[in-house]
Amino acid sequence: MAVPTEKEMKKALEQRQGKELMKTLSESTVAVCGLGGLGSNIAISLARAGVGRLILIDFDRVDVTNLHRQQYKASQVGMCKTDALSGNLLEIAPYLRLTRYSCRITPDNFQRLLSDADVICEAFDDPEAKAMLTGSVLETMPEKYLVAASGMAGMGPANDIQTRQISERFYLCGDGVSDVADGIGLVSSRVMLCAAHQAHAVLRILAGMS
Repeated sequence: MAVPTEKEMKKALEQRQGKELMKTLSESTVAVCGLGGLGSNIAISLARAGVGRLILIDFDRVDVTNLHRQQYKASQVGMCKTDALSGNLLEIAPYLRLTRYSCRITPDNFQRLLSDADVICEAFDDPEAKAMLTGSVLETMPEKYLVAASGMAGMGPANDIQTRQISERFYLCGDGVSDVADGIGLVSSRVMLCAAHQAHAVLRILAGMS
């Protein structure tokens, strides 16, 4: 079957989500920092919702150990995550605008990488990287919305994953307790729950419902 035209896809989203909201989402830019279990799921949710542009940032390559919780295919093992996820996203939302950075986010480059974003999603699995990005954005980019994550490991109840508004432009999703080093680590369903919380927080922010 032929790929739907941009007009057809736009009309379908407007019928489900409303013309005004779709205009807002299509004109928005969201940065996803880290494309693992959280980031790959966040990006797919935002693409399906009609966000117009995503900035994808990750230095890593797809590994076979990623496949149980991240939105990649077995055939993509060895590919740069930015390239692999871009391909998957464009199969879902072929008119999505993508900017890819296959690099680490550091204190020296984060402002340049994130300057265009309306909302920034922190989706790292490394505590030091999480702390660096969160602290840097809050201190030097106070005009930006930041949606971060803390705690999604293990087999705890789904309802323990929550979204909390920490300050006017800072949201934190997760259970705030669990650690990947404890117990059985990361489980696909619980990671996806946290990613869904982050994606939904982004959509609410863009819709002016924060």
